[in-house]
Amino acid sequence: MGTIWSQSFFLPEPALTEKNLPDQTGKVHIVTGGYTGIGFELAQILYAKNSTVYIAGRSSSKGTAAISALKAACPHSQGRLEFLSLDLADLPTISKSAAEFTSKETRLDVLTNNAGVMVPPAGSTTAQGFELQMGTNCLGPFLFTLCLLPILKKTARTAAPGSVRVTWAGSLGVEVFAPKGGVEFDEKSGAPKVLGSRLDYGQSKVGNVLIASEFAKRFSGDGIITVCFNPGNLKSELQRHGSRAQIFFGNFLLYPPIYGGYTELYSGWSPDITAAQNGSYIWPWGRPGTLREELVNAMKSKSEGGNGKAEQFWLWCEKETKPYI
Repeated sequence: MGTIWSQSFFLPEPALTEKNLPDQTGKVHIVTGGYTGIGFELAQILYAKNSTVYIAGRSSSKGTAAISALKAACPHSQGRLEFLSLDLADLPTISKSAAEFTSKETRLDVLTNNAGVMVPPAGSTTAQGFELQMGTNCLGPFLFTLCLLPILKKTARTAAPGSVRVTWAGSLGVEVFAPKGGVEFDEKSGAPKVLGSRLDYGQSKVGNVLIASEFAKRFSGDGIITVCFNPGNLKSELQRHGSRAQIFFGNFLLYPPIYGGYTELYSGWSPDITAAQNGSYIWPWGRPGTLREELVNAMKSKSEGGNGKAEQFWLWCEKETKPYI
């Protein structure tokens, strides 16, 4: 309960904002879901600091509208805005999106895996039949990141140490919705069980915690830093499937999206995050956080005294996405 309180109420002021973010001239960033909510706020901060920002998502009309709004809001920016078509719920299309990016750019400094879905209608699935939240929140970003790994590694060889990063979206759902142990695996198939919309949402967010932990172990030698973040309790399109009562009360309990943008900004750009924090978890609005003991245990391999769930989840993601790389 203490960690829930610490991530929800009486939060300290954000440590990194548009006021103290260094100039981003020459840097190239991708923000998935960057045309609305938290992602849009992050994209605006980065574009205002003269970076090239790719706004990745399914809707070209929303992407075009967001780019127009960002240009109007930041008329003095010397940066560049691009829309990148990306459907995280359709695995065969994802490598094409990554290839489109790499055909245009020679570097990628920060990939912010911001896009996701929360508690969609019961029975919702991806194009390949995966539970929609697990597919969109975990499998899609996992595949997209692996497809971009070569350009991330290339950038890390010449960029400032610790500046090339991949960040993954967690949530307070890690604490309040996830089943005991974080993720429940089916013994026969090895896949995460489908437990119901809220539990599945919590599982998908724990999945990103586990992916970040494993990514750090596997690619820290390549100079890439990765963290998972809880952006905070925010007003965003994630609540679009909520009941009227949930939306009504949420207006009183949720923070403006810009604060989630600050959490993402800290995760991807704060100099306080170094190799020592690789694979860590970030609390709102940008500060090192902790996870409950069972999740820490899940992040450890069996040889490290844990239960190896992070490795198990990584291998499942790898198995399901391998045909589409």
